[in-house]
Amino acid sequence: MSKPKQDHYIIYADGACKGNPGPGGYGIYAQLGDVVTELSKGYQLTTNNRMELRAVIVALEEFGPGIKVDIYTDSDYVIKAATKWIKGWARNNWIAYGNGQPVKNKDLHMVLNELLKLNKVKFHWVRGHSGVHGNEMADKLASDACAKPELPDLGYLRAIGSI
Repeated sequence: MSKPKQDHYIIYADGACKGNPGPGGYGIYAQLGDVVTELSKGYQLTTNNRMELRAVIVALEEFGPGIKVDIYTDSDYVIKAATKWIKGWARNNWIAYGNGQPVKNKDLHMVLNELLKLNKVKFHWVRGHSGVHGNEMADKLASDACAKPELPDLGYLRAIGSI
């Protein structure tokens, strides 16, 4: 796929999981002007938060680096992680404040942290299932991907000691 020259992307990112943990998927509905791109992928065993994070990561990897982007998500977890917690976690060697334990989903947060440095990203929270077209499309893509889990989530499997 050839990428259009960057200007200003509008990206709706969503994750889904059937059971938590369970089969999961992410969905991305991206717009650059009149060009719409839809991306999704399913994972065999994962969590909802991991799929929410992966949706944002894949979008930034696909369209970046050096993009200006507004990311819309219904995940408060992703927004708080990206805008409030991630810099502190990185300074603290990926150890969570308060409990002294490694940050959950550390592997994905580390990737997201690097991608945020390479792009101009503004996050927006959108209420899920509220009729916002881009969010509804991303949700459908994520839900459909759950039904066809193709990939193992190696980061999750490592975290639970399966590999």
